Amino acid sequence: MLLRIFPEGMRQKWKHAAGASELQEIRLRAGKPILLYIKGTEWYMDRNGNLTRKEGQAAEVGRKEMEQLISYVCDNSMYAYEEEIRQGYLTLPGGHRMGLVGETVLEETGRIRKIKHISGINIRIAHEKKGVATPLMPWLYRDGIFLNTLLVSPPCGGKTTMLRDIVRQISDGNPCAPGMTVGIVDERSEIAGTYRGIHGNDVGVRTDVLDGCPKAQGMMLLVRSMSPRVIAVDELGGEDEIRALHHVLQCGCKILATMHAGSIQEAVGRLGYGAEGTSFDRYVMLGKKGESYGVLSVWDGKFGAPTEGRLC
Repeated sequence: MLLRIFPEGMRQKWKHAAGASELQEIRLRAGKPILLYIKGTEWYMDRNGNLTRKEGQAAEVGRKEMEQLISYVCDNSMYAYEEEIRQGYLTLPGGHRMGLVGETVLEETGRIRKIKHISGINIRIAHEKKGVATPLMPWLYRDGIFLNTLLVSPPCGGKTTMLRDIVRQISDGNPCAPGMTVGIVDERSEIAGTYRGIHGNDVGVRTDVLDGCPKAQGMMLLVRSMSPRVIAVDELGGEDEIRALHHVLQCGCKILATMHAGSIQEAVGRLGYGAEGTSFDRYVMLGKKGESYGVLSVWDGKFGAPTEGRLC
């Protein structure tokens, strides 16, 4: 329950807003109105905790209140969470994530050493939607074999939610194929929602989760140690991750991944491929459909070539 991330003294104020259906984000900025995003629509929260569309009725959040919230999430020991904070986020129970911005302190190498004087918080709400991938699954198999798949969308386009349910269905089995072993590299604890070693989300009975590990290192580790049939990663980006992906494919594993991009063409370009084809057999473009998010199109591994859905 999202309300648990707030200190006891704040829960009454946040009770209504935290329980809002289809809540996607809570944005807190010191001295600015409290903003919430629900079904893609912007709302304010007033001083009584009620939602309003009128900015003039919006309550502002103070720096002290933000500091109390961060301290509570860190069990009153920010030092213990220094590494996460340095990377600009904190993992919350249930797979939710708290993004942080403020004043950065750099090391001599230019690496961020810490973030202090937090001025902005973005609480991204994780949504576990079992069955959301069911209509998509027949497109992702050929003759009972899972196809290397990349899910693509702009930020907040439903990639992680879709990835999570695909993993669950691959792991547990579905009408297309029996269940098989899946390995997740869950760098930011968003897929399985792991908190203190406990998975908050259902990712299947045959799934092994490597939590808090960089994707490039994690993919290699899983291949060596857990012999997965499929490896799942969220938000591919760095060159080292792309190199690790190719190594995984050479080892006979299948890949399920996501990437931030505005189009399939943009994703292919970022992967460094041309029009002749890629290592992925399926591209799935996700985006907003009405008031919700879902599959916009499915493409095969030859850049720009649409596919027809296959029945299991």
